[in-house]
Amino acid sequence: MATSPSNDWEWAERWNQLFDILSVEPRREIINSLLDEPQERRISLPEAAESPNQSMDSETLAIHLRHHHLPKLAEAGYVRWDRERFCVQRGPNFAEPAFIVENVFESIDEIPKSLVDNCKIIQKSSNDDAN
Repeated sequence: MATSPSNDWEWAERWNQLFDILSVEPRREIINSLLDEPQERRISLPEAAESPNQSMDSETLAIHLRHHHLPKLAEAGYVRWDRERFCVQRGPNFAEPAFIVENVFESIDEIPKSLVDNCKIIQKSSNDDAN
């Protein structure tokens, strides 16, 4: 059975999209915030995207979320975005970014020091695991 050339590269496009989306901290924080929530639970924004590594005020973050981050997350099917209530919940493809984020936190002891230095999220998670 022959496959079409466009289908041959769909897997690569999915991976590229996944890493592009996870390349920005507010989007990673949203995925991380949804990890422990059930499928049907909505979480409020911009709180779910806030990070101790960011110095952005909530209003500026909300603007960035509306115009940049949430459209990408929703288009990929990683979240369902309720524009009126300004909240998100897991989307139909949530398992893709969840896999990456969960595996990073499960491998904290193996993360190179250069990626841990000054990252308050990883340091906090590492300290929580030690206690």
